[in-house]
Amino acid sequence: MANEVRAISKVEKMNRRRRNKGRSIDGIVILDKAKGLSSNAALQEVKRLYEANKAGHTGSLDPLATGVLPLCLGEATKVSQFLLNSDKRYRAQIKMGERTASGDSDSSVVERCDDFELSCEGIELALESFRGDIQQLPPMYSALKVNGVPLYKMARKGIEVKREKRNVTVYSIDLLGFDDNVVELDIACSKGTYIRTIADDLGQALACGAHIIALRRTQAGAFTEADCVDVSNIEEQKELGGLETIDEYLVPMDRAITELPEVSLPSDTASHIKNGQAVIVRHLPEEGLVRLYEEEQFIGIGSIEDDGKVAPRRLIVS
Repeated sequence: MANEVRAISKVEKMNRRRRNKGRSIDGIVILDKAKGLSSNAALQEVKRLYEANKAGHTGSLDPLATGVLPLCLGEATKVSQFLLNSDKRYRAQIKMGERTASGDSDSSVVERCDDFELSCEGIELALESFRGDIQQLPPMYSALKVNGVPLYKMARKGIEVKREKRNVTVYSIDLLGFDDNVVELDIACSKGTYIRTIADDLGQALACGAHIIALRRTQAGAFTEADCVDVSNIEEQKELGGLETIDEYLVPMDRAITELPEVSLPSDTASHIKNGQAVIVRHLPEEGLVRLYEEEQFIGIGSIEDDGKVAPRRLIVS
């Protein structure tokens, strides 16, 4: 009996420690990431402020870059892959005449061109080759891994490895301005597009070299700058009103997947879905993924099966 009591006490202590790791809070913080901060550092800071027990980011944003960085808390991590795969939009400032090792101003200049002339017409002409479906060689200074090692760690040691070109799509690339050898571009692109590579390739195309000096992500999937909040604002509001105040910044997780068709289920049908069963529902799409709701409550992501039923794919634990 004494041994049993001790065992129960030990289990209870373990459970208490787990509970004390943080609170269960679900939603997405659309962070306006500050310059110089890594995506992971931003994530850990927001996780600390929200005292969350679970958090994840939706793809790395360079320390040099600022702007839209969705961070998923709790059950919202189940939709993070959709944000990772979403289209993005950036505003970039590119200095012409200098090429750097990393493609941005966070590394040393490796080539300099002092004798060149550029015009808006010439830049516009060069930009034509960057529109549409293009191939990019991932930069050595990137988080892409080879044999489990991020390329940037190799690059910092002076190691360069062979990389394969990847297909990406640039939906639009517009010249916003050109002054004092600095080009400003607005770029809408698919996931996995390296803006630093666009800058470097543009410099090569114009035979003068170039690198990013400022980069701001203005959109990630459904989220834009208008949705953003910065860390200092979260800190200030938490000091004034506590956790309840900053919880108001949380965006419902289903906003990350608004491109998926909505399927509303009555409670009895939803209970079968929650038990892992495929169900028959009228007026379903023919194929693909869908957002599942029990009445008006988001309960997860489903997929349309070959037999026309909808089956649970990723359910939210309420």
